[in-house]
Amino acid sequence: MSKVIKDNEMRTEYDFSSGVRGKHFQAYQQGTNVVFLEPDISAVFKNSESVNHALRMLLELAGQEVKKNLTSGSSGRS
Repeated sequence: MSKVIKDNEMRTEYDFSSGVRGKHFQAYQQGTNVVFLEPDISAVFKNSESVNHALRMLLELAGQEVKKNLTSGSSGRS
């Protein structure tokens, strides 16, 4: 069982002296899109760029049908 620290003191190993307050505030105001990948998928796609590239290729292969579903608000599920 792990020991719970009950005081409000900051640990010495935490150093926020060079942190910037509100650095990501504007981005979060616009909304976020978090996607959790399964371990086998994350082993192949190491970063956002590779995931986006693969998804764009998939959209291109799917063609007009995907565009139609995206504009009509349909998820494509039955």
